[in-house]
Amino acid sequence: MNGILIIDKPAGITSHDVVSRVRRILHTKRVGHTGTLDPFATGVMVILVGQATRLAQFLDKDVKEYEAVVRFGFETDTGDRTGTRTPAARSQKPEAGINGTLAIEDVRSALDDFRGKIEQMPPMYSAKKIDGKKLYELARKGETVERKPIAVTIHELALSVPPAVAGGLSTASDEVKINVRCSAGTYIRTLAEDIGRKLGTGAHLTELRRTAAGKFSIDQSITLERLGDLEDPTTALMPMTDAVSNLAKFIVPDDRIDKTRNGLSTRVFDTGFSDGEPVQMVDASQELIAIGFFDAAENIVQPKVVLV
Repeated sequence: MNGILIIDKPAGITSHDVVSRVRRILHTKRVGHTGTLDPFATGVMVILVGQATRLAQFLDKDVKEYEAVVRFGFETDTGDRTGTRTPAARSQKPEAGINGTLAIEDVRSALDDFRGKIEQMPPMYSAKKIDGKKLYELARKGETVERKPIAVTIHELALSVPPAVAGGLSTASDEVKINVRCSAGTYIRTLAEDIGRKLGTGAHLTELRRTAAGKFSIDQSITLERLGDLEDPTTALMPMTDAVSNLAKFIVPDDRIDKTRNGLSTRVFDTGFSDGEPVQMVDASQELIAIGFFDAAENIVQPKVVLV
């Protein structure tokens, strides 16, 4: 049993819970995923089944897309609605703050500083590991540790404003939606907090939905309930070649197929591949045999991930 599932994760459960439920539904232990979602978040989780789990390294760096609802006025210790309110950021604007107002144009202007390459401080409530320990495990103990900022890229950042607040935001009650297209590893909670601080008031997420991960979108997803209701849940599996369809192909000659499966390289000519480029190694029927890397100095494709 090999393939890919795009699960529409519901709110209230962890990414590990999603994997566990898929294992039970499909009656297989070999299940993984390519990107964690917070328990309160919903949307696209790319689930890999069987040998497809070996392709995770080609998917976990994919660009992600999100819809997030931001509330201004105060921060929480988790950066989202599940946390405890913390004091609002010290306001540089007398009109900002928990009982103040924000001009929509000020919010739009603030977003300009967060497009392109930026740095983020990983939040304490995150799965990032420092010295082998997950930050959220330390945070739950009331501990805070030193962290280093990470570089991320915000490819697109757009503001959606409800008509009712088009004239200005009440930081005591109003919310806005932001649509984000970003590099893997971007913390949307941190993005919301940083935007709030830029505006001189706190901010946190009240909703977060991942709408796409790489080439996979929410339109391709299935809920856990629907998957469990299928007479044959394996029919929901997408072919694992879909995970690497963006990679160039190299058709392995018949007499090199067994050698490829044994990890031996194959010499190639006039391929147009770049040095170090990952390549699909397929047979004449387009069945995926392995993922290899092109070595320009030797003119070979060396299999690195062999699929039996």
